[in-house]
Amino acid sequence: MKGRWWIVAVWSLASCGQSATAAKHGASPMALELRPAGVEEIEQAVHEPGARAVVLNVWATWCAPCRQEFPDLVRLGREYGPRGMRLLLVSADFSDKASQAREFLKAQGVDFATFLKTGDDMKFIDRLDPRWTGALPATFVYDGRGRLRKFHEGRTTYAELEPLVLAAMSATDSTTHEASP
Repeated sequence: MKGRWWIVAVWSLASCGQSATAAKHGASPMALELRPAGVEEIEQAVHEPGARAVVLNVWATWCAPCRQEFPDLVRLGREYGPRGMRLLLVSADFSDKASQAREFLKAQGVDFATFLKTGDDMKFIDRLDPRWTGALPATFVYDGRGRLRKFHEGRTTYAELEPLVLAAMSATDSTTHEASP
């Protein structure tokens, strides 16, 4: 619990003034949607059918470890996306810094819609995982049925995430085969 208050304070400030509606930013094909979303929408995206594994990462542009791990997340998404992994990115940036978050995402080669965290900070943190102190970055690995397989607080790497994704995909495959006649 120690140190958790400052993350909640920062996230509280980040939530101020965020719109509940999402709009596409710009008209070009390279425009990147940064969709405001509360924990309910994030959970819905995790449980959306069709993925063999889901990696959810909560990050912010002002977070140095987040910026450092981002290329590994993008690489993981590119390599395992075609194999059934869904990468969900949630920015915890201040709402007035959304354009900077969008530019960072573009610079990292992200070309899919991502989320901008909204809503109550403690509800968001505790619903994703009560063990989470709120520190960033935070990464959650789910199997294809939406069951949390691994939670990691702090910077992670491709080498650390890859076996977790493979295990989550295998868990989904084995549960799918067990359920088959």
